[in-house]
Amino acid sequence: MEKRMSSLSALGMLITLGIVYGDIGTSPLYVMNAIINDAGTMADTKPEYILGSVSLIFWTLMLITTLKYVLIAMKADNNNEGGIFALYALVKTKKWLIIPALIGGSALLADGTLTPAVTVTSAMEGVKGQQFGNFIFSNKQSTVLVIVTIILLTIFIIQKFGTEKIGRSFGPIMLIWFSFIGLAGLFNLLGNLNVLKALSPVYAIKVLFSPVNKAGIFILGSVFLATTGAEALYSDMGQVGKHNIYATWPFVYAMLMLNYLGQAAWIIANFQNKQYNHISGINPFYEMLPDDFKIFAIIIATLAAIIASQALITGSYTLVQEAIGLKILPRLKVKFPGKVQSQLYIESVNWLLCAITISIVWGFGTSEHMEAAYGLAITLTMLMTTLLLHQFLIMKKHPLGANVFLVVFFAIEGLFLISSLVKFVHGGYVTVIITMAILAIMVIWYFGNKRRDAHMAESENVNLLDFIPQLEKLSQDSSIPTYATNLVYMTKLGKDYSIKRSIIYSILDQDPKRAKVYWFITVNQTAAPYECNYSVDMMNTRNVVNVTLNLGFKKSQHVNIYIRQIINSLLDKNIIDQQAPTYSMMPNRRVGSFKFVIQNQQFQDLGAQVYMSGLDRMLIGGRLLLQNITVPPALWYGLEFSDVVEEKVPLFLGNHTDQYLTEKETVWSLFYNT
Repeated sequence: MEKRMSSLSALGMLITLGIVYGDIGTSPLYVMNAIINDAGTMADTKPEYILGSVSLIFWTLMLITTLKYVLIAMKADNNNEGGIFALYALVKTKKWLIIPALIGGSALLADGTLTPAVTVTSAMEGVKGQQFGNFIFSNKQSTVLVIVTIILLTIFIIQKFGTEKIGRSFGPIMLIWFSFIGLAGLFNLLGNLNVLKALSPVYAIKVLFSPVNKAGIFILGSVFLATTGAEALYSDMGQVGKHNIYATWPFVYAMLMLNYLGQAAWIIANFQNKQYNHISGINPFYEMLPDDFKIFAIIIATLAAIIASQALITGSYTLVQEAIGLKILPRLKVKFPGKVQSQLYIESVNWLLCAITISIVWGFGTSEHMEAAYGLAITLTMLMTTLLLHQFLIMKKHPLGANVFLVVFFAIEGLFLISSLVKFVHGGYVTVIITMAILAIMVIWYFGNKRRDAHMAESENVNLLDFIPQLEKLSQDSSIPTYATNLVYMTKLGKDYSIKRSIIYSILDQDPKRAKVYWFITVNQTAAPYECNYSVDMMNTRNVVNVTLNLGFKKSQHVNIYIRQIINSLLDKNIIDQQAPTYSMMPNRRVGSFKFVIQNQQFQDLGAQVYMSGLDRMLIGGRLLLQNITVPPALWYGLEFSDVVEEKVPLFLGNHTDQYLTEKETVWSLFYNT
């Protein structure tokens, strides 16, 4: 795997432009368009309204993106990793913090389904009516939607092949994009330098209460679109290193603001122009450009939109992988199609995103309608990140600063959330529904695990040490045929050696399973993203091995690789007996056969547990259902080519009684032989 960047370098900065800023970098394609729509028509976009709107954009980017995320959040790195789940893993000392992590993560995944749809559609709408030589492009929106669909399908299809080589061009393309939008904005700004007055916060505050602003406080819902990529900026920190983001953000911020100011200057110059007077849905990003540059603008905007979409898709893979590692989402098959460690591919997530994104494109029809639904859920993510950062600052011994941070940003983001609620009836309900669906899966999986473990700890565990003599005796009992040289159980062994009753039952009480060595493998997910270490406890034996694997939430859980290394180490140290097979095609082979036993819990016994609450039944039953429809354990642990036995066992094996069972009558019949 290729080493990730962390130190500041020119190459690192270039790659950062291509990876980190796709979402926030394409916002000029639709933000000012949304602000015009809030006003009604171009004729309603009075200078006071436009100056105030750009001022709101400037200070939103300053406070949320720059102050909160670049200067504060990136200090909260988990071994150089960022993002809401990496942050949660860092501060999860308080149990209740799982709630904001679940809400924030599900909202981030849900809102991300709109990003490819909005950016690519906004970019392609600029092609309507354009002349390419003798060809004039159609003005029909349906033609645009077909092209957008083809582009999006292509993006999703190529994911399984890896995008490492394509990704190398992302940095230079985004450098051209930011330089272009900055110069285009500057060209228009030079015609009306009075627009620079918008950098004063006075205009931002005045427009919220001005009669020219028909939307009132709800204009913040459109302004918020300018900073939706801030959360992604924090999430991508692990791929490029915080120092490269520190170095590139001032350039990106400057280019974005030059473009917004340039669009504002064009609107002020044309709001009384009869050509645009009664038009709504006009896109000043394209309109302010000279005709000779529009074709280039459409091409580079489309490429930037594709890069933004690609960043969003790979970001979703990373977010899901982290959630799986933290046991927040069910197991899904993760592939690494490239040589870069961060280059993931999760097929089920890819095609689900594809289906939802294309449905949004055709369901909403235009970027204007998509903008009306965009950003609602991401405000929830930002609020949840604020709660987690508050805990981080407390952990860093800054209680006063933590409380000031919480009050200030909860107020600002709460205001954005309220202003975005108007989007609910205009399409925001779509992302809310998706958010709730993802959240339900997360809650069932996470709390279902917790409740299952709690019930099993009460009655379904036994102490492994009590059965060591029987295991040693069984291993030496030549009257029983050898089941495997190494018999491996993937099961969690507690610190007090507590183990599932069903595991011991499987070895001793069914057909006894004789093995030379019994292995009990516990896999722990740790808060450090790439941690990889293990400990071995032989429990005063030479053939009963308790292995604890500590793997970071970004590490592969293919235990087959780790076990081979561990057994060779134990043989080298003469901790376990030699087990060289008598027959083998490999000379000097010293490790015998492995058989893995994985127990698949079934919930047909669940209904009989009358002592369990209805909520626990729902959570545990839902968790088992998700387990049975997602990646099977053998595949998850990388054992698809190993000798694996899957045993179906009831969730609870203990002897439970029903207090309502009573004896009614007993009839005894005695028979005597005479």
